[in-house]
Amino acid sequence: MSPERESCNSRHFTWLMKSCFPNPHDTTTTTTTKHSSQPQPHPTSPAHATTISSLPDDIVLDFLTRVPPSSLPSLSLVCLSLVCRRWSRILHSSDFSDLRRHLKLIRHTAIALTATDFGFSAASLLDGAWNPSFFLPCYDAISLHNFHSLISQARVASIGSRIFIVGSNATVRYDTWAGTVVPRSNMIFPRKKFALAAVSGKIYIAGGCSRTSAVEEYDPITNTWSVVSHAPRRRYGCIGASTDGVFYVIGGLRIGAAEQNEISRAVLGTEARAAYASSMDLYDVEGRNWLRSRAVPGGGCVVAACASAGKVYVLTSHTVELWFWSFEAQRKCGGRGGALGEWCRIKSPPLPVQVRVDTRMRFSCVGMGEKVVLIQVAGCVNAERRGGSKEGFVLVYDCVTGEWERGADLPEVYRRAAYVSVEC
Repeated sequence: MSPERESCNSRHFTWLMKSCFPNPHDTTTTTTTKHSSQPQPHPTSPAHATTISSLPDDIVLDFLTRVPPSSLPSLSLVCLSLVCRRWSRILHSSDFSDLRRHLKLIRHTAIALTATDFGFSAASLLDGAWNPSFFLPCYDAISLHNFHSLISQARVASIGSRIFIVGSNATVRYDTWAGTVVPRSNMIFPRKKFALAAVSGKIYIAGGCSRTSAVEEYDPITNTWSVVSHAPRRRYGCIGASTDGVFYVIGGLRIGAAEQNEISRAVLGTEARAAYASSMDLYDVEGRNWLRSRAVPGGGCVVAACASAGKVYVLTSHTVELWFWSFEAQRKCGGRGGALGEWCRIKSPPLPVQVRVDTRMRFSCVGMGEKVVLIQVAGCVNAERRGGSKEGFVLVYDCVTGEWERGADLPEVYRRAAYVSVEC
């Protein structure tokens, strides 16, 4: 981003803030002036001064969109006031994000969220380094103990600058600009290890529940959940992603297979092999229908996935080897028959030499603009014995060049965190 776009004239910005509030000392709004010899203009006359707060939404949207990213947190705090609540609505609208994206003023970052003994903490990945910050929300919203539990089981998604942390028994919203955490409505059906993604300004979840195959939609404006469809398969441990208006439900353990395992143990006294799904279900949010796709080639276990640069990226494990895939959906023309897509195997992540792939390894995948950030969130005992990093190393894939590079390792406190990409 150019220095010119990042610069902000403090005089102009102060005027912008003050203009939102009517000036009680403005002589143009006074009906009589004791020592004035000139007639006062009528309030409806063209000479009457107008504040920015009285301008139409489209004009306010236009100048708010051009505020440099460094000034957005301050602007967001001002908008929390009752006078500028309208600005807050515009700042967090999809129109605001779309226009900033068109003007190339959007900045992408990966964020790690965790709870420490000192409070809730977030770290953002900017300019190749993790920048930690602590924030202490109102404890009436959710206790620190409950936040620990929430983070360990939650799925997270972002809409603009706001992050939604959804757990089986609680949902909270973290505003990255204002640094506040507030409770939100909980989903309808309790779930664990479900798929979640944000699509077109709303949040969708599927899987993680043996009682129902319902797909739920969350509207952040009304703070309500509703059932919008039913998934073709019930999954546990699945991963969610979204691009081009489609909600992807990827991988996971088939709940039917898990139930069969319980029967095998009870009747035969044996442990049935867990069957992981390498399939992927696609839900068209606008059309309210399920599209068709091919399963991830080569089988294996889907261990991480995300969307970035218009594609879905999937990391699969094959015992002692990792494969990396990209998927680009191709919608059929005419009719609601569905869509097919093209899978392409791409360069696998170059793991550090001291790390060996095994069943203990866990990864998290975050799409960040035109890059994919791969984070090792659980490690291998062999790596620790060899003197290597057991967990927390970061690899970054460039979707344009097709190359991997080593990123900054996560600070230890964030190695058991929840991870998400944010546009701001």
